[in-house]
Amino acid sequence: MEIKIMLDFAKSDGLVPVIVQDAQTLEVLMLGYMNEEAWQKTQAEKRVTFFSRSKNRLWTKGEESGNFLNVKSIHVDCDKDTVLIKAEPMGPTCHTGSRSCFNTDFNQNFLLELERIVNHRYEHPSDESYVNRLRSRGINKIAQKVGEEAVETVIAALTETDNDFINETSDLLFHLIVLLREKGFSLETIAKNLESRHQ
Repeated sequence: MEIKIMLDFAKSDGLVPVIVQDAQTLEVLMLGYMNEEAWQKTQAEKRVTFFSRSKNRLWTKGEESGNFLNVKSIHVDCDKDTVLIKAEPMGPTCHTGSRSCFNTDFNQNFLLELERIVNHRYEHPSDESYVNRLRSRGINKIAQKVGEEAVETVIAALTETDNDFINETSDLLFHLIVLLREKGFSLETIAKNLESRHQ
């Protein structure tokens, strides 16, 4: 049985602000507004629909471009008058072609974007893809590569330049993401495990 989430539309003339966040990278993608009809449509169709104040009508993000925002989870604040939606973007969110309307950098979140790229390579293999070539050699080879990169990272930390250390660490993290995918786990799995161990 689906639980209906209630919102207080009375506070702001029938509209509530909605923050949309990338469900994987946690990057803030955009801010929009919903009336009650847009709210119901979003929940029913699992695609973000806003009330456009300039067009004075409902507007499903991506209805013209195809760059829909598929709903992964919905969170309502303590006053029930602001919504946070974690979504999977089907392309650039901003009309300018940027990932985010705020034009933010990936920073540490690029690891999560890299995980998405690796997943895409698994789901759509091609001969040109290094991930696909590595995967075709089996889990033993993938695990071996992680071991090799770990040793090279240690050597670089002890005897080589900072740039060498950064490059070897990057190689290690990349191959570890591939190994996680091969084993059926994600960075989120590891993050949750680390969180549970933190005292």
